[in-house]
Amino acid sequence: MTKQLVERKMMTAFMSSPGFSVCSLFECSYFWMIAAMALPPPDPEFVLRGTAAPVHTLHFSCRGQEPEFPILFSGSANGLVQIWNLKTHRVDKTMDGHGGKSVYWVETIHGRDGLLSQGRDQKICLWDLAEGRNVVTDSISVDSVGFCRCSLLKVAQDRWLIAMPANDPDEVQVLELPSKTSVCTLKPEAGAKLGMPMCLKLWQPGFGACPFLMAGYEDGSVILWNLSMGKMLSRLACHQEPVMSLDFDSEKAKGVSGSSEKVLSVWSLDEQQNLKVHKTHELINSGISDVTIRQDRKILATAGWDYRIRIFGWKKVKPLAVLDYHTATVHCVAFSDHSRPSERLLAAGSNDQRISIWSLYNRT
Repeated sequence: MTKQLVERKMMTAFMSSPGFSVCSLFECSYFWMIAAMALPPPDPEFVLRGTAAPVHTLHFSCRGQEPEFPILFSGSANGLVQIWNLKTHRVDKTMDGHGGKSVYWVETIHGRDGLLSQGRDQKICLWDLAEGRNVVTDSISVDSVGFCRCSLLKVAQDRWLIAMPANDPDEVQVLELPSKTSVCTLKPEAGAKLGMPMCLKLWQPGFGACPFLMAGYEDGSVILWNLSMGKMLSRLACHQEPVMSLDFDSEKAKGVSGSSEKVLSVWSLDEQQNLKVHKTHELINSGISDVTIRQDRKILATAGWDYRIRIFGWKKVKPLAVLDYHTATVHCVAFSDHSRPSERLLAAGSNDQRISIWSLYNRT
């Protein structure tokens, strides 16, 4: 039964009840509003099973393909990268390049012809996926033993920047791909005591403009770095615990971050490139593993330690829905990159070895 039909039946029953009068219209409207608010959240469109291990990272790829149908990449704790066919809801390929060590970041490159995967074996693998191949053609060593995911930014045709944890525990290394040439090493000032970088986000105000990096650190700080100067521009202490994940909207100059606390922090960047707290949202339960803003910049999703996915409106960070399906910590969330907003999907990966797929367009 559709939402509109439910509302119509509720209204008809109320207006035909004994004692109804014109004065009851206000009560009727209030009753409808409460009932509408009580509508349950949606169920997943479908669920992907078969990872045989906790799912730590997800990435969609669909743009530029005809017909436009998404492929979903996943990385799991057993060291496997899997490519999911969302028509059949099954795995098309399983790739093992990290020696059984957990994979916690994947990103496509060259459209769907290449893939980067980062694992706990302290290695980033470059996969050749063209014409049905699935072989590792190159790799980059990462000496960090943390869980900081890399960040990738396309800066020109067939040219990318990749940010990753550096050899020293409090530094970030930025390389150019495919040459693997060092662009800069971002070093905190002496005595800064930031701890390890925990999450990274490369961005630039416009294509061809100077690139920047947002980085979240172990001490709870978010820092804006200028890559051309290798210089810290602004530092904001927005959490009292390590920053587990962040995302940044370069059009609105506004970002969001989560930690092990019961706080979702929203911060902004002013014209002088100073970071400042924009808003904080108190959560019922603590722990955010991942946060991501949808490409249309209308909603954001968080992955929770409390097994739940939370959806917020991005403009005012208004809570919209709590998606309750998983039976263990949700590690990652990702939106599909369909060009038509009505087709966009949300995927969530969990410690329960499942990937839930959600359609939120009609609800948000």
